[in-house]
Amino acid sequence: GRETADVTFAAGFKLWRGAELWIDPEIGQGFGLSNTEGVAGFPSGAAFKIGASVPYPRIQRTFIRQTIDLGGETQKVDADFNQFAGSQTADRLVVTIGKFSISDVFDTNKYAQNPRKDFMNWSLIDAGTFDYAADAWGYTYGASAEWYQGNWTLRGGLFDLSIIPNSTELDPTFQQFQWIGEIERRYDSWGHPGKIAVTGFLSRGRMGSFEDAIALAAITGGPADIAAVRQYRSRGGVSMNLEQEITSDLGVFMRAGWADGDIEPYDYTDIDRTVAAGLSLKGKQWGRPDDTVGLAGIVNGISSVHEAFLNDGGLGILVGDGMLPHPGLEQIIETYYSYAISSSTKVTFDYQFIANPAYDRDRGPVNVFAGRFYAAF
Repeated sequence: GRETADVTFAAGFKLWRGAELWIDPEIGQGFGLSNTEGVAGFPSGAAFKIGASVPYPRIQRTFIRQTIDLGGETQKVDADFNQFAGSQTADRLVVTIGKFSISDVFDTNKYAQNPRKDFMNWSLIDAGTFDYAADAWGYTYGASAEWYQGNWTLRGGLFDLSIIPNSTELDPTFQQFQWIGEIERRYDSWGHPGKIAVTGFLSRGRMGSFEDAIALAAITGGPADIAAVRQYRSRGGVSMNLEQEITSDLGVFMRAGWADGDIEPYDYTDIDRTVAAGLSLKGKQWGRPDDTVGLAGIVNGISSVHEAFLNDGGLGILVGDGMLPHPGLEQIIETYYSYAISSSTKVTFDYQFIANPAYDRDRGPVNVFAGRFYAAF
């Protein structure tokens, strides 16, 4: 068993019309299961790639957001984390610059997004192939722009990669970077809202080729070493994100993604192909309207050359068993029940079943049980 804990404080300031400055100090502590290794679709989004037995402080977000109204229907904006109450027009331009998480803006889904409130698995809260730029805590420096026009939104951004893949430090020169683009379409289906979004990324940095690492291992007789063959190159990927309300209490979602399987993943996890789908149901029918039950399934995969690299003793961000003679798709089921003590205080019971962890049919399956306490004010 392992535990994690974090306390986050959001301090916001209104600078001028439509402009907000937010600073999020955070105190973190704890470790993920097996030091956050051993499965590509890791079971806890609240566990970072580093751990600490004693609490430590960090400033995770420091950003300015500028919203420029462009017309259309006036919409009410409720107060939320990193968001002041107010209003905005349906057509608008939103620019964010500073340090924040790319998943704050891109690949969002109201049913599967926040490991502190809903699903916990890494390949449910984001598309597993969405190798977004980040330090080991999931944050980076950069800028994004969002143009809302009618039922459409276009998003784009430029962000800083870590100094080496999966590092705690971001590249101070910004010579290693990532472009992200997204197009979103919102619609109503039989009177219920839904949306579909397509997200693409292109990373430019010092990354290793699996084929080069395998060739070097054949010469040296040692295990495949991706760090030894890194050079400046590109890696891209694309994903799809769907959410659909079925009733006022029931919603469904799906994500699917592909990323270049010839080049090592940089900052997220070891997934080249993914499909995930699930549902979220409020407890109104049994007299608990603030409760939520969720159920989802995931299938993660890697390319054949990625499998060969792992079989030659290569190590990825989270996976690597020394050998992989019998590779298989990583298959995960997650279900949770969130019990509301109050509207802002909840206790969650979570279960995950993982078949072929780290794409290895010679180990597993794994059963993961979790409890979560969340409070906000």
